[in-house]
Amino acid sequence: MSVVSIAQERRNMDQDQLKRAAAKAAIDDVVPGELVGVGSGSTVNFFIDELGAIRDRIAGAVSSSERSSDRLRSNGIEVLDLNTVVAAGRRVPVYVDGADEINPRLQMIKGGGGALTREKIVAAASEKFVCIVDASKQVEVLGRFPLPVEVVPMACELVAMRLRALGGTPVQRTGFVTDNGNLILDVAGLSITDPVATESVINQWPGVVTVGLFAQSAADLVLVASASGVLRIERRQ
Repeated sequence: MSVVSIAQERRNMDQDQLKRAAAKAAIDDVVPGELVGVGSGSTVNFFIDELGAIRDRIAGAVSSSERSSDRLRSNGIEVLDLNTVVAAGRRVPVYVDGADEINPRLQMIKGGGGALTREKIVAAASEKFVCIVDASKQVEVLGRFPLPVEVVPMACELVAMRLRALGGTPVQRTGFVTDNGNLILDVAGLSITDPVATESVINQWPGVVTVGLFAQSAADLVLVASASGVLRIERRQ
């Protein structure tokens, strides 16, 4: 293994340690005896494993992706259908998920794993959104990470044309289909200075299922793991 490869492996290990620390800290926000909303992604995988250790203290989980559902079940946690939960009037006190980027207002870009639509749905059904990240995900202005947009297949080029008009460079995610049977356009080159307005505009286009901006409904709490520990940042009302 080359020196470069060894250094990269060490960085990955260090980042995994930070992700694990943020995930472990989120357990304190889980409400005993209640359901937990669970997102998707590498940091959430650590949270699911931590959740498995307290599975007897929760009522089950509502999941935002098939991968997360499989991991929850492998940890002995029951996964409930969101429609059933809502129809029964049951609470989901907290939703825990990661982010690809997060700004000081706790607005996020999400969807690197392709589960943005279901993540938005479960977040909307939950009373509190706890975002778990390592410090590398913090930015002043969103857009360094390509913005995912889930689109109905027949509208892919129509939506791409409109994204180019906004100044972005959309690229269809190769060989990927969402759990909902749709495509993802990853949009580079955007500097998103007004995330709420950008989210609103893109969401209105015919063929767009969801844009991966979580700005109109930002996180309520972010747990940021760094070498100094885990910092809790609450959204200002």
